[in-house]
Amino acid sequence: MRRRKLFAAVLAVAATVGLAACSSGDDANVLKVGTEGTYFPFSYQDNGQLTGYDVDVIKAVGDKIGRKVEFTQAPWDSLFAALDSGRVDLIANQVTIKPERAQKYSLSNPYTVSEGVVITKTGTTGIAGLADLSGKTCAQSETSNWAEVAKTAGCKVEAIPGFVEAVQLLKSDRANATVNDTLVANAYIKQNGNGVIQIVGKTGETSKQAFAARKDSQALTDQINTALAELAADGTLAKISDKYFGLDVSK
Repeated sequence: MRRRKLFAAVLAVAATVGLAACSSGDDANVLKVGTEGTYFPFSYQDNGQLTGYDVDVIKAVGDKIGRKVEFTQAPWDSLFAALDSGRVDLIANQVTIKPERAQKYSLSNPYTVSEGVVITKTGTTGIAGLADLSGKTCAQSETSNWAEVAKTAGCKVEAIPGFVEAVQLLKSDRANATVNDTLVANAYIKQNGNGVIQIVGKTGETSKQAFAARKDSQALTDQINTALAELAADGTLAKISDKYFGLDVSK
C-alpha cells in the first residue's frame, strides 16, 4: 500500500512539473501587445472584434516569428506604463519614431510613413496651420508626439485619451483644433463625412511609426525587423495597407 501511495505521489509531482513546463513554454510563445482599440483605422473595434491596420500588421509579424499575439487594450497615455512594467511586450499603436523615444525604448523599423495635419471643426475659420494655433486650445493625447507639436506652436493642450475624444471636444467647441496624423483624419472624414471635421493645414512634418519594445528586448525587435522586411517583400504590408487606406502607407 505504501509503495502504491508513494508511486501515486511521484506521478502527481511529475504531472505538476510537466504542466508547469508546458505553461512556461506556452507563455514563451505568446507576444503580449498593447494597443488602444479606439484609434480608427489603426486599432479599433468592429462588431466586438479588435481590428485595424496596426492589429493586422502585428498579427502578420507574429505569424512570421512564430508567436501568438495577445492584445491588451488601454488609453495611449497608459500604454508605455504597461510596457515599462512588463504587462505587455510591445506597443502596436502608431508609435512615432523620435530621438528621445529611441533612447528609452527599442523601436522597430517603420511600418507606416505619414504627415501631420491641423484639424478643426468643419466651418471653423481663422486657423489655417500651425502658425494660427498660438493662444488656442488643442485637444491632444498628452504624451503623444502631436501634443508636443501643438505645444511648440503655442497651443494650450487639453488632455484627452484619444482621437475620438479630440473630435468630441471640437464638436462641442471646447477645443479649437487638434494636431494628428493625416491618415487618421482622412479615415475619420471618409467614415463620417465632411460635416464633422476638416483638415486646414499641414504641420510640415513627415513622421514614421514603429513598434516599441523595452530596451532589453532588442532580440525581439530584430526578429520583428526581419519579419517586416519579409512582409514588405512578399507584398503583405502593401495588401494590408490598401485594405485600410487604398494606398501603400508602409513606406
